[in-house]
Order: sequence, then C-alpha cells, then structure tokens
Amino acid sequence: MQDNTTQEPTNNNGVTKVIHIDGMYQNWFLDYASYVILERAVPALYDGLKPVQRRIMHSFKELEDGRYNKVANVIGHCMKYHPHGDASIGDAITAIGQKDLLLDMQGNWGNIYTGDRAAAARYIEARLSKFALEVVFNPKTTKWQSSYDGRNKEPINLPVKFPLLLAQGVEGIAVGLACKILPHNFIELIDASIEVLRGRKPNLFPDFVTGGQADFSLYNEGLRGGKVKVRAKIAIDNSKTLKITEIPFGTTTTSLIDSILAANDKDKIKIRKIEDNTAEHVEILIHLTPGISPDKTIDALYAFTDCEISISPNSGVIENNTPKFLGVNEMLKISTNQTLELLKLELNIKKGELEENWHYSSLEKIFIEKRIYRNIEEAETWEAVISTIDEGLAPYKKLFKRSITEKDIVALTEIKIKRISKFDAKKADEHILATEAAITAVQVHLDNIVAYTVDYFKELKRKYGKGRERKTEMKIFGAINTQSVVIASEKLYVNRTEGFVGFALKKDEYIADCSTLDDAIVFMADGTMKVIRITDKVFVGKDIIHVAVFKKGDEHTVYNLIYQDGPKGASYFKRFNVTGVTRDKAYDLSKGTKDSKILYFTANENGETEIVNVQLKPHPSVRKVEFDIDFAQIDIKGRGVLGNVVTKMPIKKIVLKSKTVSKTSQRMIWFDDTTQRLNIDGYGTYLGAFGGDDKILTINTTGHYTLKSFDLSTHFDEEMVLIERLDVLKTISTIYYDGDKKEYIVKRFKIDNVNNLNKTLFITEHADSCIELVTTQHTVVVDIAYAKVKGVETPNETLDLAQVMDVIGQRAKGKRLTVNKIKEITLLPAPVQEIIVNEPTPTTPEDQEVDRQRKIDDDDLNQTEIKFE
Repeated sequence: MQDNTTQEPTNNNGVTKVIHIDGMYQNWFLDYASYVILERAVPALYDGLKPVQRRIMHSFKELEDGRYNKVANVIGHCMKYHPHGDASIGDAITAIGQKDLLLDMQGNWGNIYTGDRAAAARYIEARLSKFALEVVFNPKTTKWQSSYDGRNKEPINLPVKFPLLLAQGVEGIAVGLACKILPHNFIELIDASIEVLRGRKPNLFPDFVTGGQADFSLYNEGLRGGKVKVRAKIAIDNSKTLKITEIPFGTTTTSLIDSILAANDKDKIKIRKIEDNTAEHVEILIHLTPGISPDKTIDALYAFTDCEISISPNSGVIENNTPKFLGVNEMLKISTNQTLELLKLELNIKKGELEENWHYSSLEKIFIEKRIYRNIEEAETWEAVISTIDEGLAPYKKLFKRSITEKDIVALTEIKIKRISKFDAKKADEHILATEAAITAVQVHLDNIVAYTVDYFKELKRKYGKGRERKTEMKIFGAINTQSVVIASEKLYVNRTEGFVGFALKKDEYIADCSTLDDAIVFMADGTMKVIRITDKVFVGKDIIHVAVFKKGDEHTVYNLIYQDGPKGASYFKRFNVTGVTRDKAYDLSKGTKDSKILYFTANENGETEIVNVQLKPHPSVRKVEFDIDFAQIDIKGRGVLGNVVTKMPIKKIVLKSKTVSKTSQRMIWFDDTTQRLNIDGYGTYLGAFGGDDKILTINTTGHYTLKSFDLSTHFDEEMVLIERLDVLKTISTIYYDGDKKEYIVKRFKIDNVNNLNKTLFITEHADSCIELVTTQHTVVVDIAYAKVKGVETPNETLDLAQVMDVIGQRAKGKRLTVNKIKEITLLPAPVQEIIVNEPTPTTPEDQEVDRQRKIDDDDLNQTEIKFE
C-alpha cells in the first residue's frame, strides 16, 4: 500500500519534518473549486455577468469613442484584467455579440443557425450598443477593485439597470457546480419588471433566438429538476416535402441534419434527400420517399431526431460570494428592486451635484454682485483674505442650504477678473432658478421612485423593444407513440408448423410490414394469447391460428371468438378487443380448462360483425342440428369475459354466412386546440364520428383549404380558422380581402374534388389577400359596419349572403361585397329555427357513454355473461 506522506531532510535538530498530503489536497482542491465557481464559470446575480464578460464590457467602455474597435484590440486590452488567455476572451466576445443585445457589430460574427464560427478577431469589429451604454455603465455608482496584478482598477460588479442575466441566459460548468439559465424575452422581462413594481407576481418563460416551439409546463421557474421540451417548426410543403423553418435552441442545422440522417440509417424514418438552404433564415427541405405519410414523418422526426430536445435548466448564481439556486421569478424581483435602488442612488447623486451647483452659483453671484472681492485689496496675508471674504458673506449665510466652508471661499478667490467684469446677473439668476427647478424635479422623482422606475422601464421598451417580440411559440406537446410513427422497414413472417415468428423467416408466410419497435399478438388453438417483442426469430408455440402486429390501446380491432370449454364442455362465443397486456404473458381466452380449443376465430380491424352457421354433430337427443348465431347480438367486452353459451352439444362445423360493418367502425374524434392534435379521449371540440373515407376540412387565414384524414397523427396549420368534418353537400361561405383590388369579396362555393389532399387556394393570389370571415352554416347573415368618409357616417347594413350571390365554382373569384369603406364585419348567429340539411346525425350523450364504457380495463370484466337463448 502506498504511503500517504512525504519526508524532507532533517532540520538542525535532527528531527524529520512530515507533511500530510491528505490535508494539502483537501485545502488546495477547495481553494481551486471556490476559485472556479466564483471567478470563472458562474454569473453574479448583481449584474448577470461572469468575470470574463464583465472585464470585456469594461474594456469596451474604456475604448469607447463612438467608433468600431477591432476585436483583436479589445482582446489585448482585456488581458490587462483577465489572466486566462486570449482564446477564452475571444470566444466570450463572440458569444456576447451573437446574443445581439450589448454589442453593435461589423463583419462575420458567425451564424447561430448553422453553427459557423466567427471570422478571426483581426477581421471583425464591435462597439457598445446604445442599450449597453444607457443600462450597463455608470462610474459614479460602480464599486472598484484592483486587477489581478494590481496595476489597474476593474469593477467588482457593473451597475446594470435591467434583468440582463435573464435576457441573455448563461451556461457554465464549475467544479462540483453547474448552472444553466435559459434566455427570456426582452419585452416580457420589462413588462414583468413593471408588474413586480406594482406588487404583482411575475411568471416568466424562456424565449429562444432560434424560435421553434416549446412546452414549458414543467419549467419549474428554471430550478433544478425542471424540464423544457423544444421542437423545430416543421410544415408540410407538399405531400412529398417537409420544410423546417425554425430549429430547437441549442442545436444547429448541421447537428439537426446529422440526427435526421442517423434516424434514416436506423430505419426509424424514410427520406429521399435533405437540402439545407439556410442563410439569413433557416430552411431545411426534407424530401420524402414515395408513399410515406408526411404527418407520421413529422411525429417520427420529433420522436427519433433532434427536432425535439429536452433542456434541463439549473439556475445557479453567485450572491455575496456564495453560490445560490434561485427561481427566475425570484431573480427578476431582485433585479427589479436593484434597478430601483440604482435609479434612486443616481437621483441622489444628481441631486447632490445640483445642490452643489446651486450653492456655488449662489456664492459666486453674491461675491460678485455685492463686490466682496474689493474688500480683499487691503488684506496682506492669505488668512486675512479668507477671513475678509467670510465676513463679507456672513449676512447671507442663512440663505444657503449648508454651511460655507473654506474650500468654497478658496474657489471664489480663483474666479478670474475677466469673468467678474463680464458677469451677467440676469443669466446668473436664470441659471439658479433652472437649477432649483431641476432639484425640485429630482426630488419629485425620489418621492415617487416606483413610478419613476416604471417610466424608466417603459422608456427602455419604447427605445429598444422594436423587433424583440417573442420568437418561440408556447405550446403543450402531446405524447408521441414511437411505435405508431416509426417507419415499417421490416417484414413479419410466421412458421406455423414449428411455431416461430420474426423478421428472419423470409421463406415462410408473410404477415405484415412492421418496425423494429413493434410487438406481435399471437393467438393459439388452445385458447391462449400472448404479445411478444418482434425479433429475428422467436418461438411462441405450435398451433398458431392468428398473428398480427399489435397496436397498444387499439379499441377499433374486434375479435370474434367461439371456443369449447374442455374436451366435453359447452361452447361459448364472445366479442372482445385487446388494448393493453403484459408482454410475454400467456392469457386464457377460455375458462382455462385443460384441452379447451378454439372452434372459430376472426380479427376484424373495422369492428365488423358476423353471422355464422353452427352445425352440430348428429345425436338422437338433438332435433335441431343447425342454427345461426349473430355476433351483433352481444356487446364488445374485455378479453377475460367467459362469453355467452352457444350450445352444450358437440359442434361439427361453423361456417361464415355474412359479415357487416359495425357501428363501432366509426370513431368519435375531437380536436384539441391546445395541442393542435386530434384525439379520441374527449378533449377539445367534437368533430363527429368518422369512418371509411371520411375527411376533415380545414381552412386557414391565407385562403387555403385542405382535406385531411382523421388519423390521430395528422398535423394542422397554426393559422387555421375553421376545422370540421367534411360534408360535400355543405356550402362554404366566405368574405375575403382582395389585396390586388383593395376591396372585400363575397364567395359561396362547394368543394368539387374530395380526393385532392393538397392545399387549395380559393381566394386571389395576392400577398395581402386574406380571409375576413368563413363558415359552413346554412344561413349566413352578416352585419357590416362602415367607416367614416370625410366625416360622413354610413349606417350599418345587414346582409344575407345567400341573397347577395349564388353558389359558384371554387375557382371563381366571387363578387364585390360593397363599394363603401368597411370598418368591421360581424357574423350574426344562425336563426334558432334553421334546419341544417345534410348534416350527420349528432352523437348522443348515451352513445358517448357506451363508447367510454368500452374503455374499462379488460381485467375488470372477468364475469360470466347471461346465457344465449
């Protein structure tokens, strides 16, 4: 074992000196960790800057002359304060510049979208922005300390009058400590600061310069344990192309494309090629393989690539030389109160300066106007001069706000004769009055410091808020089922003789396309069922009667089953679905009696019902050896139910007579506006019951309509103004603004091609053309409010659009609504007596309750059914 001590030569007394390395290491490590935490990686709460950032800003201020400075010069200047090399300084300057808040830049500063680095420091230039000059610096309120070598002075903290830390965000890794504060929106920070000053609680959420969409439901005020999900903004350009226009924070177009290509290589998605056209704005075109659904591909991109990432914030800061973890709302409160105190300090300093100015101006006026300077002609010593002036001012001392000091008198003796000879009493009085007014104004601000601080923030917003609106869209993300969106790149085969299923059985029976994430559901002749993970080859048992790709939560597929309980038992029939099971566990579909067997089995993806003919074995006691059973007479239950009795006699044969589509083949669909997704759980707006080739009609503000499937993975345009179940017999009534003619057009039409799934424009193509009103209700009555023209008012007009024009083709332009200038158009409620023709029969609450009952867990339904008569 290695000795943990070191020995030095003996001293004069012959005693060996022993130094314990354990203690040395402990002290040195703590010193090093403290240094890295306090002086390198973690920002200060006071100004929101790391030491290197603070020193950079100080260097820019020292070099500030209104002109641009070479970044290389700034780096060299900053090395007087920062002892850690030019590379760290250059990288920090680039990072500050790319946040586009504190620096005004020239040259190639890199690209935050592509990840391209900035040009060399000798080729790029920068200067402080107007915002930085106004908000960050004030030598009069700055506390100073010596630089690392003692040759210069640097600020301990900069007097920042803005929540800079929350605006810029920061990330740092120290020794045993890390911090990650996400950037927030400039305007929202100002508004929240005003709310704090008014005594209200703020509620902040991040905003990223790269845009995208984010789910902040688990943000937890930026504290450790919180989570933010960020997604790229993906749109369907056409049926074969997707377009990414915004990327998640922390990614680049290069890393994003790499993750997409990796998912494609792993057969998670199927794409033909990717084009990166990013320059000033992000544009990545993803060309899909023919036959691939763009909606499913979008979900797959979110599930398997960096198009969706999770960010874990950790808001650690330094306060009073101590690491602390504070929520962003608490940070904002501290920053806002600090801004108020700094403004108060500046006002007090300004007030003191004005009072000193008033004091000296008043002294000077009395000294010259009262000709006190003449009294010093007889004085022979300096002390006599001071005493003479002091005696001359004595009658006026009560007019001053503070005592007159010797320093004040000395300043009077330094007034030049030229100034005395040209002294203008009127100008002096005006100056004193103006100074008094300024002092009064400052005192008013001090007395109303909260209102003054609110006005300060409002002025910042007015001067610098333009173009800083929120870029990241806040949304609630729905969960993505990875199994349902992964591309089916494999094929499922079965060997019924030997009892194997898997990908590798290519010489055996083909079942279906599947993915590497899919499970298979297997039904056996002995009345058992199990769900297994699909691999190259897996043994499930002989006598397989049915194999399929298992869809978890699938209530649409219904299994019709007739089984015999044991070798001599009765026969039962039942209908059931399988929504959730434990993988690799065998489930009995019968009573579980030994030697039970399945007599009839079908899997019906659309919930079809069947009528089967049952033929019994001849027996002297049986008079009727043949009868029909209609599966529609029994309800769909869980897989564990026993079923209804078919017969107690032995069955010879069962033959299918007919199959009909069940009502359960239609799915009740809702649209959740929060997540912009379809669902079957009753969230949002009910769209109707869908089945077969039914479609959803959507219309957006740009005047496009799109027909979409009712697949739950379907994506929808964020500019959508109408969504409903498509009824081709309904008339679409719209009023739109024609950007070319600068007039409002009314149009009534029906969709003429229900097989066209592309975006279809039904208004004029001008960029300014947009939808003002659109509806499919039978009677459309609008109230039109007209604008004043040369002071003349036109009364409102009520129009029935059916009387204005007839139904026309969808390619027709329409008819001008009015020649008058329109102020507002309001759709009036449809008459109560109106009969909506050709509407699908609405689903009753009772029907909905029946549907909900079908979602009861299978394991709760293990009860015996009433016998079939």
